[in-house]
Amino acid sequence: MDGIQIVWFKRDLRTHDHMPLVEAARAGSVLPLYIVEPGLWQQPESSLRQWRFIGQSLRELDQSLKALGAPGLIVRHGEAVEVLEQVRQQFGKAALWSHEETGNMWTFCRDAAISRWCRCNNVTWQEYRQDGVVRRLGNRDGWAAHRDRFMALDLAPQPARIRGVSILSDPLPVRPVSTLADDDCPGAQPGGRTAGLMLLDSFLQQRGVDYARGMSSPLSAADACSRLSPHIAYGTLSMREVVQALRQRRREVKADPALSAWRRPLAAFEARLAWQSHFMQKLESEPEMEWRNLHPAMADERQSVDPERFAAWAEGRTGWPFVDACMRMLHHTGWINFRMRAMLAAVACYHLWQPWREAGLHLARQFIDYEPGIHWSQMQMQSGSTGINAFRIYNPIKQSHDQDPEGTFIRRWVPELAQVPDAWIHEPWRMDASLQARSGCRIGRDYPAPIVDHEAAARKARARLRAAYRGEDALEASQAVMARHGSRKRRADGGRTGSARRNDGQMGLFG
Repeated sequence: MDGIQIVWFKRDLRTHDHMPLVEAARAGSVLPLYIVEPGLWQQPESSLRQWRFIGQSLRELDQSLKALGAPGLIVRHGEAVEVLEQVRQQFGKAALWSHEETGNMWTFCRDAAISRWCRCNNVTWQEYRQDGVVRRLGNRDGWAAHRDRFMALDLAPQPARIRGVSILSDPLPVRPVSTLADDDCPGAQPGGRTAGLMLLDSFLQQRGVDYARGMSSPLSAADACSRLSPHIAYGTLSMREVVQALRQRRREVKADPALSAWRRPLAAFEARLAWQSHFMQKLESEPEMEWRNLHPAMADERQSVDPERFAAWAEGRTGWPFVDACMRMLHHTGWINFRMRAMLAAVACYHLWQPWREAGLHLARQFIDYEPGIHWSQMQMQSGSTGINAFRIYNPIKQSHDQDPEGTFIRRWVPELAQVPDAWIHEPWRMDASLQARSGCRIGRDYPAPIVDHEAAARKARARLRAAYRGEDALEASQAVMARHGSRKRRADGGRTGSARRNDGQMGLFG
């Protein structure tokens, strides 16, 4: 194939298991390109913490390309069609290589524009799968088999050498657009493939043994969870190489009785990896779920934001210590475990009755590992908007007692409560005035009272949801959602899961 071979890196920031790079290198001289797209970074779910992780990963990708003989990664600022047209005009004939992407509606429309540009300019665009998502899938029948076959394929070999081309590269910016807000995240995970590989190894060889019992509490989850989610989201590691490394470790464990304690946690982790593809397939099959209720019964519910309630939730000052501690940890680190993500979403959408779209945008900006395909289907599920999932109305006080019984996590992230006795740490508003004074925490002054009565709010939310989903029309709509998005996993009794209101996984999945 003549002309320049443009390898467009998007959410695949690696040279390993990268079929577009392999095929482009076979075809001719390669121009490895990353486009800093202003339109993408002006989307309301984008944040500077996400860009920092990407920037660190791009620097390492640049070094990896240089080690393979290429001049390095070419960075260009601008909208993708304009940048690609500039390259085409400079080099004449060109071919475009990339991975498929399941992103938000903005990236969907951008890729459609790229497709039109390719047709108009006689540019061949070869796209390759990099995860379990199947394009143009009519329904979920047989999807799991597609995913399993892809994960079993051999990893794409890294090219021995790349014939690169020399072209001017723009500098990697401190922030991709000037309008992106300042975003202090001192506890953020570092980006780059090396950091991802270290996490994968430490999880499979050491930390993962505590995964099944440690992933639910924020006290233990930071170590017990894999922490691979941002590396999978931005592709410094491929999902396939993670799955295959996990399966190799499971074979080792099966062969050695001394490692039997690893069996359950590794099985649980592999199930989470499968759920990742399951949820991304939902957005691929119905991109509108980013902003439109899956089930029409909820179309007119939760349409307005209460500024006071929303701000209290988003800033970690609801008056429920455990909820506020979770939100503050998320602000500080860009990560929190799956159960706490689900609880934060539930509190916003059930107890405070806020729109899931606005709550989802705030959480998306906080998550370094923001993955649109997981995030929006999970926001709909955790807010009761699907018509096929159980209403998971987390009790914030019960979660506090269950996941942080001694208040250790609360005291770390809500220092206003540092001197509150254990007996009152979960519900400090129940202390009398003298005990508040002795604890150095006057409710309403040093720390807020609960913004609503959580039990009354939960009852009201449940009643409104049940009323919305009542009737034959609602049931028929639920069945339609199930046919398009429901799991086809078989039960132990030979039947299939998929009844309306079933629980379809947890937010954040594998962490």
